[in-house]
Amino acid sequence: MTYPRTHAAGRRAGTTASRPGGRSTAGVRPRVPSRCGPGGRRVLAVLLVLGLLAGVLPWWLDTPAGSLRNTAATLTAAGRITGLVAGYLLLVQVLMMSRLPVLERWIGGEQIARWHRDLGATLLVAVLAHAALILVGYADLEDNPLLTEAGVLLRDYEDMVSAFTAAGVLVLIGFTSVRAIRRVLPYELWHALHLSSYLALLLGFGHQFSNGAQLFRPGPVRTLWIAMYVVVVAALIWGRVVAPLAFNLRHRLRVADVVAESPDTISIYLTGERLGELDLLGGQFFRWRFVTRGCWWQSHPFSVSAAANDRWLRLTVKVVGAYTADLRDLDPGTRVWAEGPSGTFTAAHRTGDRVLLIAGGSGITPIRAMLEELPPGSALVYRARTPADVLLHRELDWLAQARDVRIWYVIGSRNDPGPRQVLTPEGLRGLVPDLVRRDVYLCGPPGLVAQSLAVLRQAGVPRRQVHLATFEL
Repeated sequence: MTYPRTHAAGRRAGTTASRPGGRSTAGVRPRVPSRCGPGGRRVLAVLLVLGLLAGVLPWWLDTPAGSLRNTAATLTAAGRITGLVAGYLLLVQVLMMSRLPVLERWIGGEQIARWHRDLGATLLVAVLAHAALILVGYADLEDNPLLTEAGVLLRDYEDMVSAFTAAGVLVLIGFTSVRAIRRVLPYELWHALHLSSYLALLLGFGHQFSNGAQLFRPGPVRTLWIAMYVVVVAALIWGRVVAPLAFNLRHRLRVADVVAESPDTISIYLTGERLGELDLLGGQFFRWRFVTRGCWWQSHPFSVSAAANDRWLRLTVKVVGAYTADLRDLDPGTRVWAEGPSGTFTAAHRTGDRVLLIAGGSGITPIRAMLEELPPGSALVYRARTPADVLLHRELDWLAQARDVRIWYVIGSRNDPGPRQVLTPEGLRGLVPDLVRRDVYLCGPPGLVAQSLAVLRQAGVPRRQVHLATFEL
């Protein structure tokens, strides 16, 4: 069934008791953020492509015309090119994992995660191609069987054992990143394996400069590559250590209260210092680490579920496993280590002033925070299996009045006639006639997001107007 918002519930929500610090959202009208264009992403993409071309250029300049006269020379040249590409992509991958604040602001954690995932497959192919081409090329040149040549490389070439180990680490990371395999691995194990890419960077460093045909000789090319390594390591230290340490020393976050929103969902209220100085937008997320037994060694991304204010922060979490179940028992005063904010799933990244939001289940949490910062006239379609699964409904009903938001609660299973009709091009156009002129924000279970994307494509909504909340894990 589909339920529009109710004015009576909205009035009740506006008078609810305030949370820690005595602040209620009633009567608060946060400013609408100015729109941010995709300029930062485009500039960085251009720089990365130029960096790749510059990385391969030394081979071109060092290779005389007509030198690739036989199969061995051609294979070896291809191996050197793929080695330069692999070395550069590994640097880019580690840079994207650095959580450098300027990258988070320019691009957003969601886009960085997509680039990191897509480049990861290319990196794996480049590494395997480099190893195979060099092995076959050298074996052909020296007229050795492949296994014999592999033994020669490992025995006689400096830093080659560590290079093979680095390749093995990258293959393991690529294998465990396959979606079907990743789903069955415990998050903690997958995360630990993923962080081993730092080890691959370290192990592969010596091989590049002791055996790389373009890098072993002193000169500007070698100096440039060493400088790239220094920049990436400095970014990693700043983004992973210095910036988080400064943030947490400044704001000193602690748990203030844990509130049950439904049988399987909780809201965690946090207090701290100088919260009014947070550069935070609704829809963004932090990576949270709760410093208590059973939780301190894990960091998970959760979005804030209320707009920024100077007294408290709130995250709303669905209990789906042992870790999130432990969050129910957090004691007031528990220290919290946070990294962020991150993400471009915000009102500032819209292309216009008319917005449709589609949420499912706990996917309402970033959208709830964003509603306080969107221009009036927005529309929200909220999918839930039962009325009990509708989260934060009193606040949503109040926002429907306070921010002139039209809300439809679409209740039922995916096979029920009502929900099936709503999530069609005709159904969405019936609710929002100017659909193709609106920005559309999607957050919810993968099935809902995939279905909604297909419907929006059929309805003719331009891709640049569709925004997804996909948290890096």
